[in-house]
Amino acid sequence: MREKLPDEARFLKTWLDKPLVTGAVAPSGKALAKRMAGFIEPLRAGPVIELGPGTGAVTEAIVRRGVAPERLILVEFDRDFCKLLEKRFPGAKVIRGDAYALAETLRDEPSLPASAIVSGLPLFTKPERMRLDLLDAAFDLMSPGSPFIQFTYAVTSPMPLKGTDFDAEESERIWLNFPPACVWVYRRPTGGGATKARRGGRLDLLAKIRERTDKVRTRILR
Repeated sequence: MREKLPDEARFLKTWLDKPLVTGAVAPSGKALAKRMAGFIEPLRAGPVIELGPGTGAVTEAIVRRGVAPERLILVEFDRDFCKLLEKRFPGAKVIRGDAYALAETLRDEPSLPASAIVSGLPLFTKPERMRLDLLDAAFDLMSPGSPFIQFTYAVTSPMPLKGTDFDAEESERIWLNFPPACVWVYRRPTGGGATKARRGGRLDLLAKIRERTDKVRTRILR
């Protein structure tokens, strides 16, 4: 019966079973998926890794962006989602594994370094140190300057910005998504320098304030 369920019902059932693992109650909308995929450079060498692809809403947008399915590495923890992804994207490599142990999960992957990593993981359910360890592992698996792309329903960065050594850029809020969301893009600087939080390409001077004032509220969010 699960094979006949629409994607929204699949997500809701999985969220009810494992809310801290799935994080979202519905797949990403088309506007959000397109915005995430827009940060990918299709001609950049290397595979594109997606963490927590679920039913493949963002995966489809990545393919529409111009990335061939054969270049996709989809890391998904849920067994049923893995089966669904294999059917929907037969050329992609689907790996059932733990994204928070990324180096171990992809240790035998010969096509690295990656050109981008796209994440739908519920980062706010994890401690800050675990989130930063994930980002460090992701940077180590990508070519210099490649983006780690993460969406969030919260109004602050899923990755703590204070005292870190990566660049961060925030998109506009996508109101057409339910719930409304925005995209954060993190890059390891190739030439050194301090972390800068950017919003829409401009310095976001309010990032630190929002991070403090929304800390309690965003604990239950992605």
